[in-house]
Amino acid sequence: MVPVLPGLFVGGAAAAGALQAAGVVALLSVDAEEPPPVTGIRTLHIPARDEPGTDLLSHLDSCAAFLSAARAGGGAAMVRCHAGVSRSVALVTAYLMKTNNLTFEEAYATIKAIKSDAKMNEGFESQLKLYEAMGCKVDVSSAVYKQYRLQKVTEKYPELQDLPQEVFAVDPTSICQTLNSEVLYRCRKCRRSLFRSSSILSHAEGSGPAAFAHKRITNPAQLRNDSRVKCTSYFIEPVQWMEPVLLGVMEGQLLCPKCTSKLGSFSWRGEQCSCGRWVTPAFQIHKSRVDEMKALPVCGFQTAKT
Repeated sequence: MVPVLPGLFVGGAAAAGALQAAGVVALLSVDAEEPPPVTGIRTLHIPARDEPGTDLLSHLDSCAAFLSAARAGGGAAMVRCHAGVSRSVALVTAYLMKTNNLTFEEAYATIKAIKSDAKMNEGFESQLKLYEAMGCKVDVSSAVYKQYRLQKVTEKYPELQDLPQEVFAVDPTSICQTLNSEVLYRCRKCRRSLFRSSSILSHAEGSGPAAFAHKRITNPAQLRNDSRVKCTSYFIEPVQWMEPVLLGVMEGQLLCPKCTSKLGSFSWRGEQCSCGRWVTPAFQIHKSRVDEMKALPVCGFQTAKT
């Protein structure tokens, strides 16, 4: 076991016998199997394999709270996994980011300087970079986290059957629009409410025409054009009215649930935005097929956004 901060250790399963001698009062275990209990030591177990697809991001805040509580009480805490190289290193790196206001690179470099064999897998690296992008706090309402959750769904449910309900945003027809800041998007043809502004998953602008060179641009002058093509679609989280269409199907059209006019398309494998950015998974609504409606503070009334 290696000391990282005063009252914080990281290590592998082999260090179990030295816990009490080091003053450890709390053990955070991240492993496929939960270790046997140790008398006098509080434990928190995160069931996880050392695989890039394993979800650690969702547990980072609770793990940080567990470690901070132990250290605040005057005792020491230890984070352990089987080898003490990847999973435990990822959690300690996240803890340093959150408590010491460090970037991912700074926190990871700190751990590697202390523990030469530290090497988390690339999936954990990506998750910690997302954690940094969220301000070292898991914000389940953020576009970053929603996109991450959708990617995990495709890994956990490859047949896309019995998807968890938390994946779907609430159908705006079943709730009361009362917030001035919320924009409602309606079908341009029949005016049926489709989604809210909080469901839009923004993405970084792509490289424009050059991104489509492999399939439809043959004029070199077009490829040298530095102008960027604006996004002509909204990429959103799936909404409850989409569920019957999405289950068990990798891709298809998105139709208005009321008038069946075409709104866009979806693909769990991903689709390319008009700006050139590839979005995975993709639930794409063409901007030309919907209208923005600004909600009034009185429930049930909306007005066109100007």
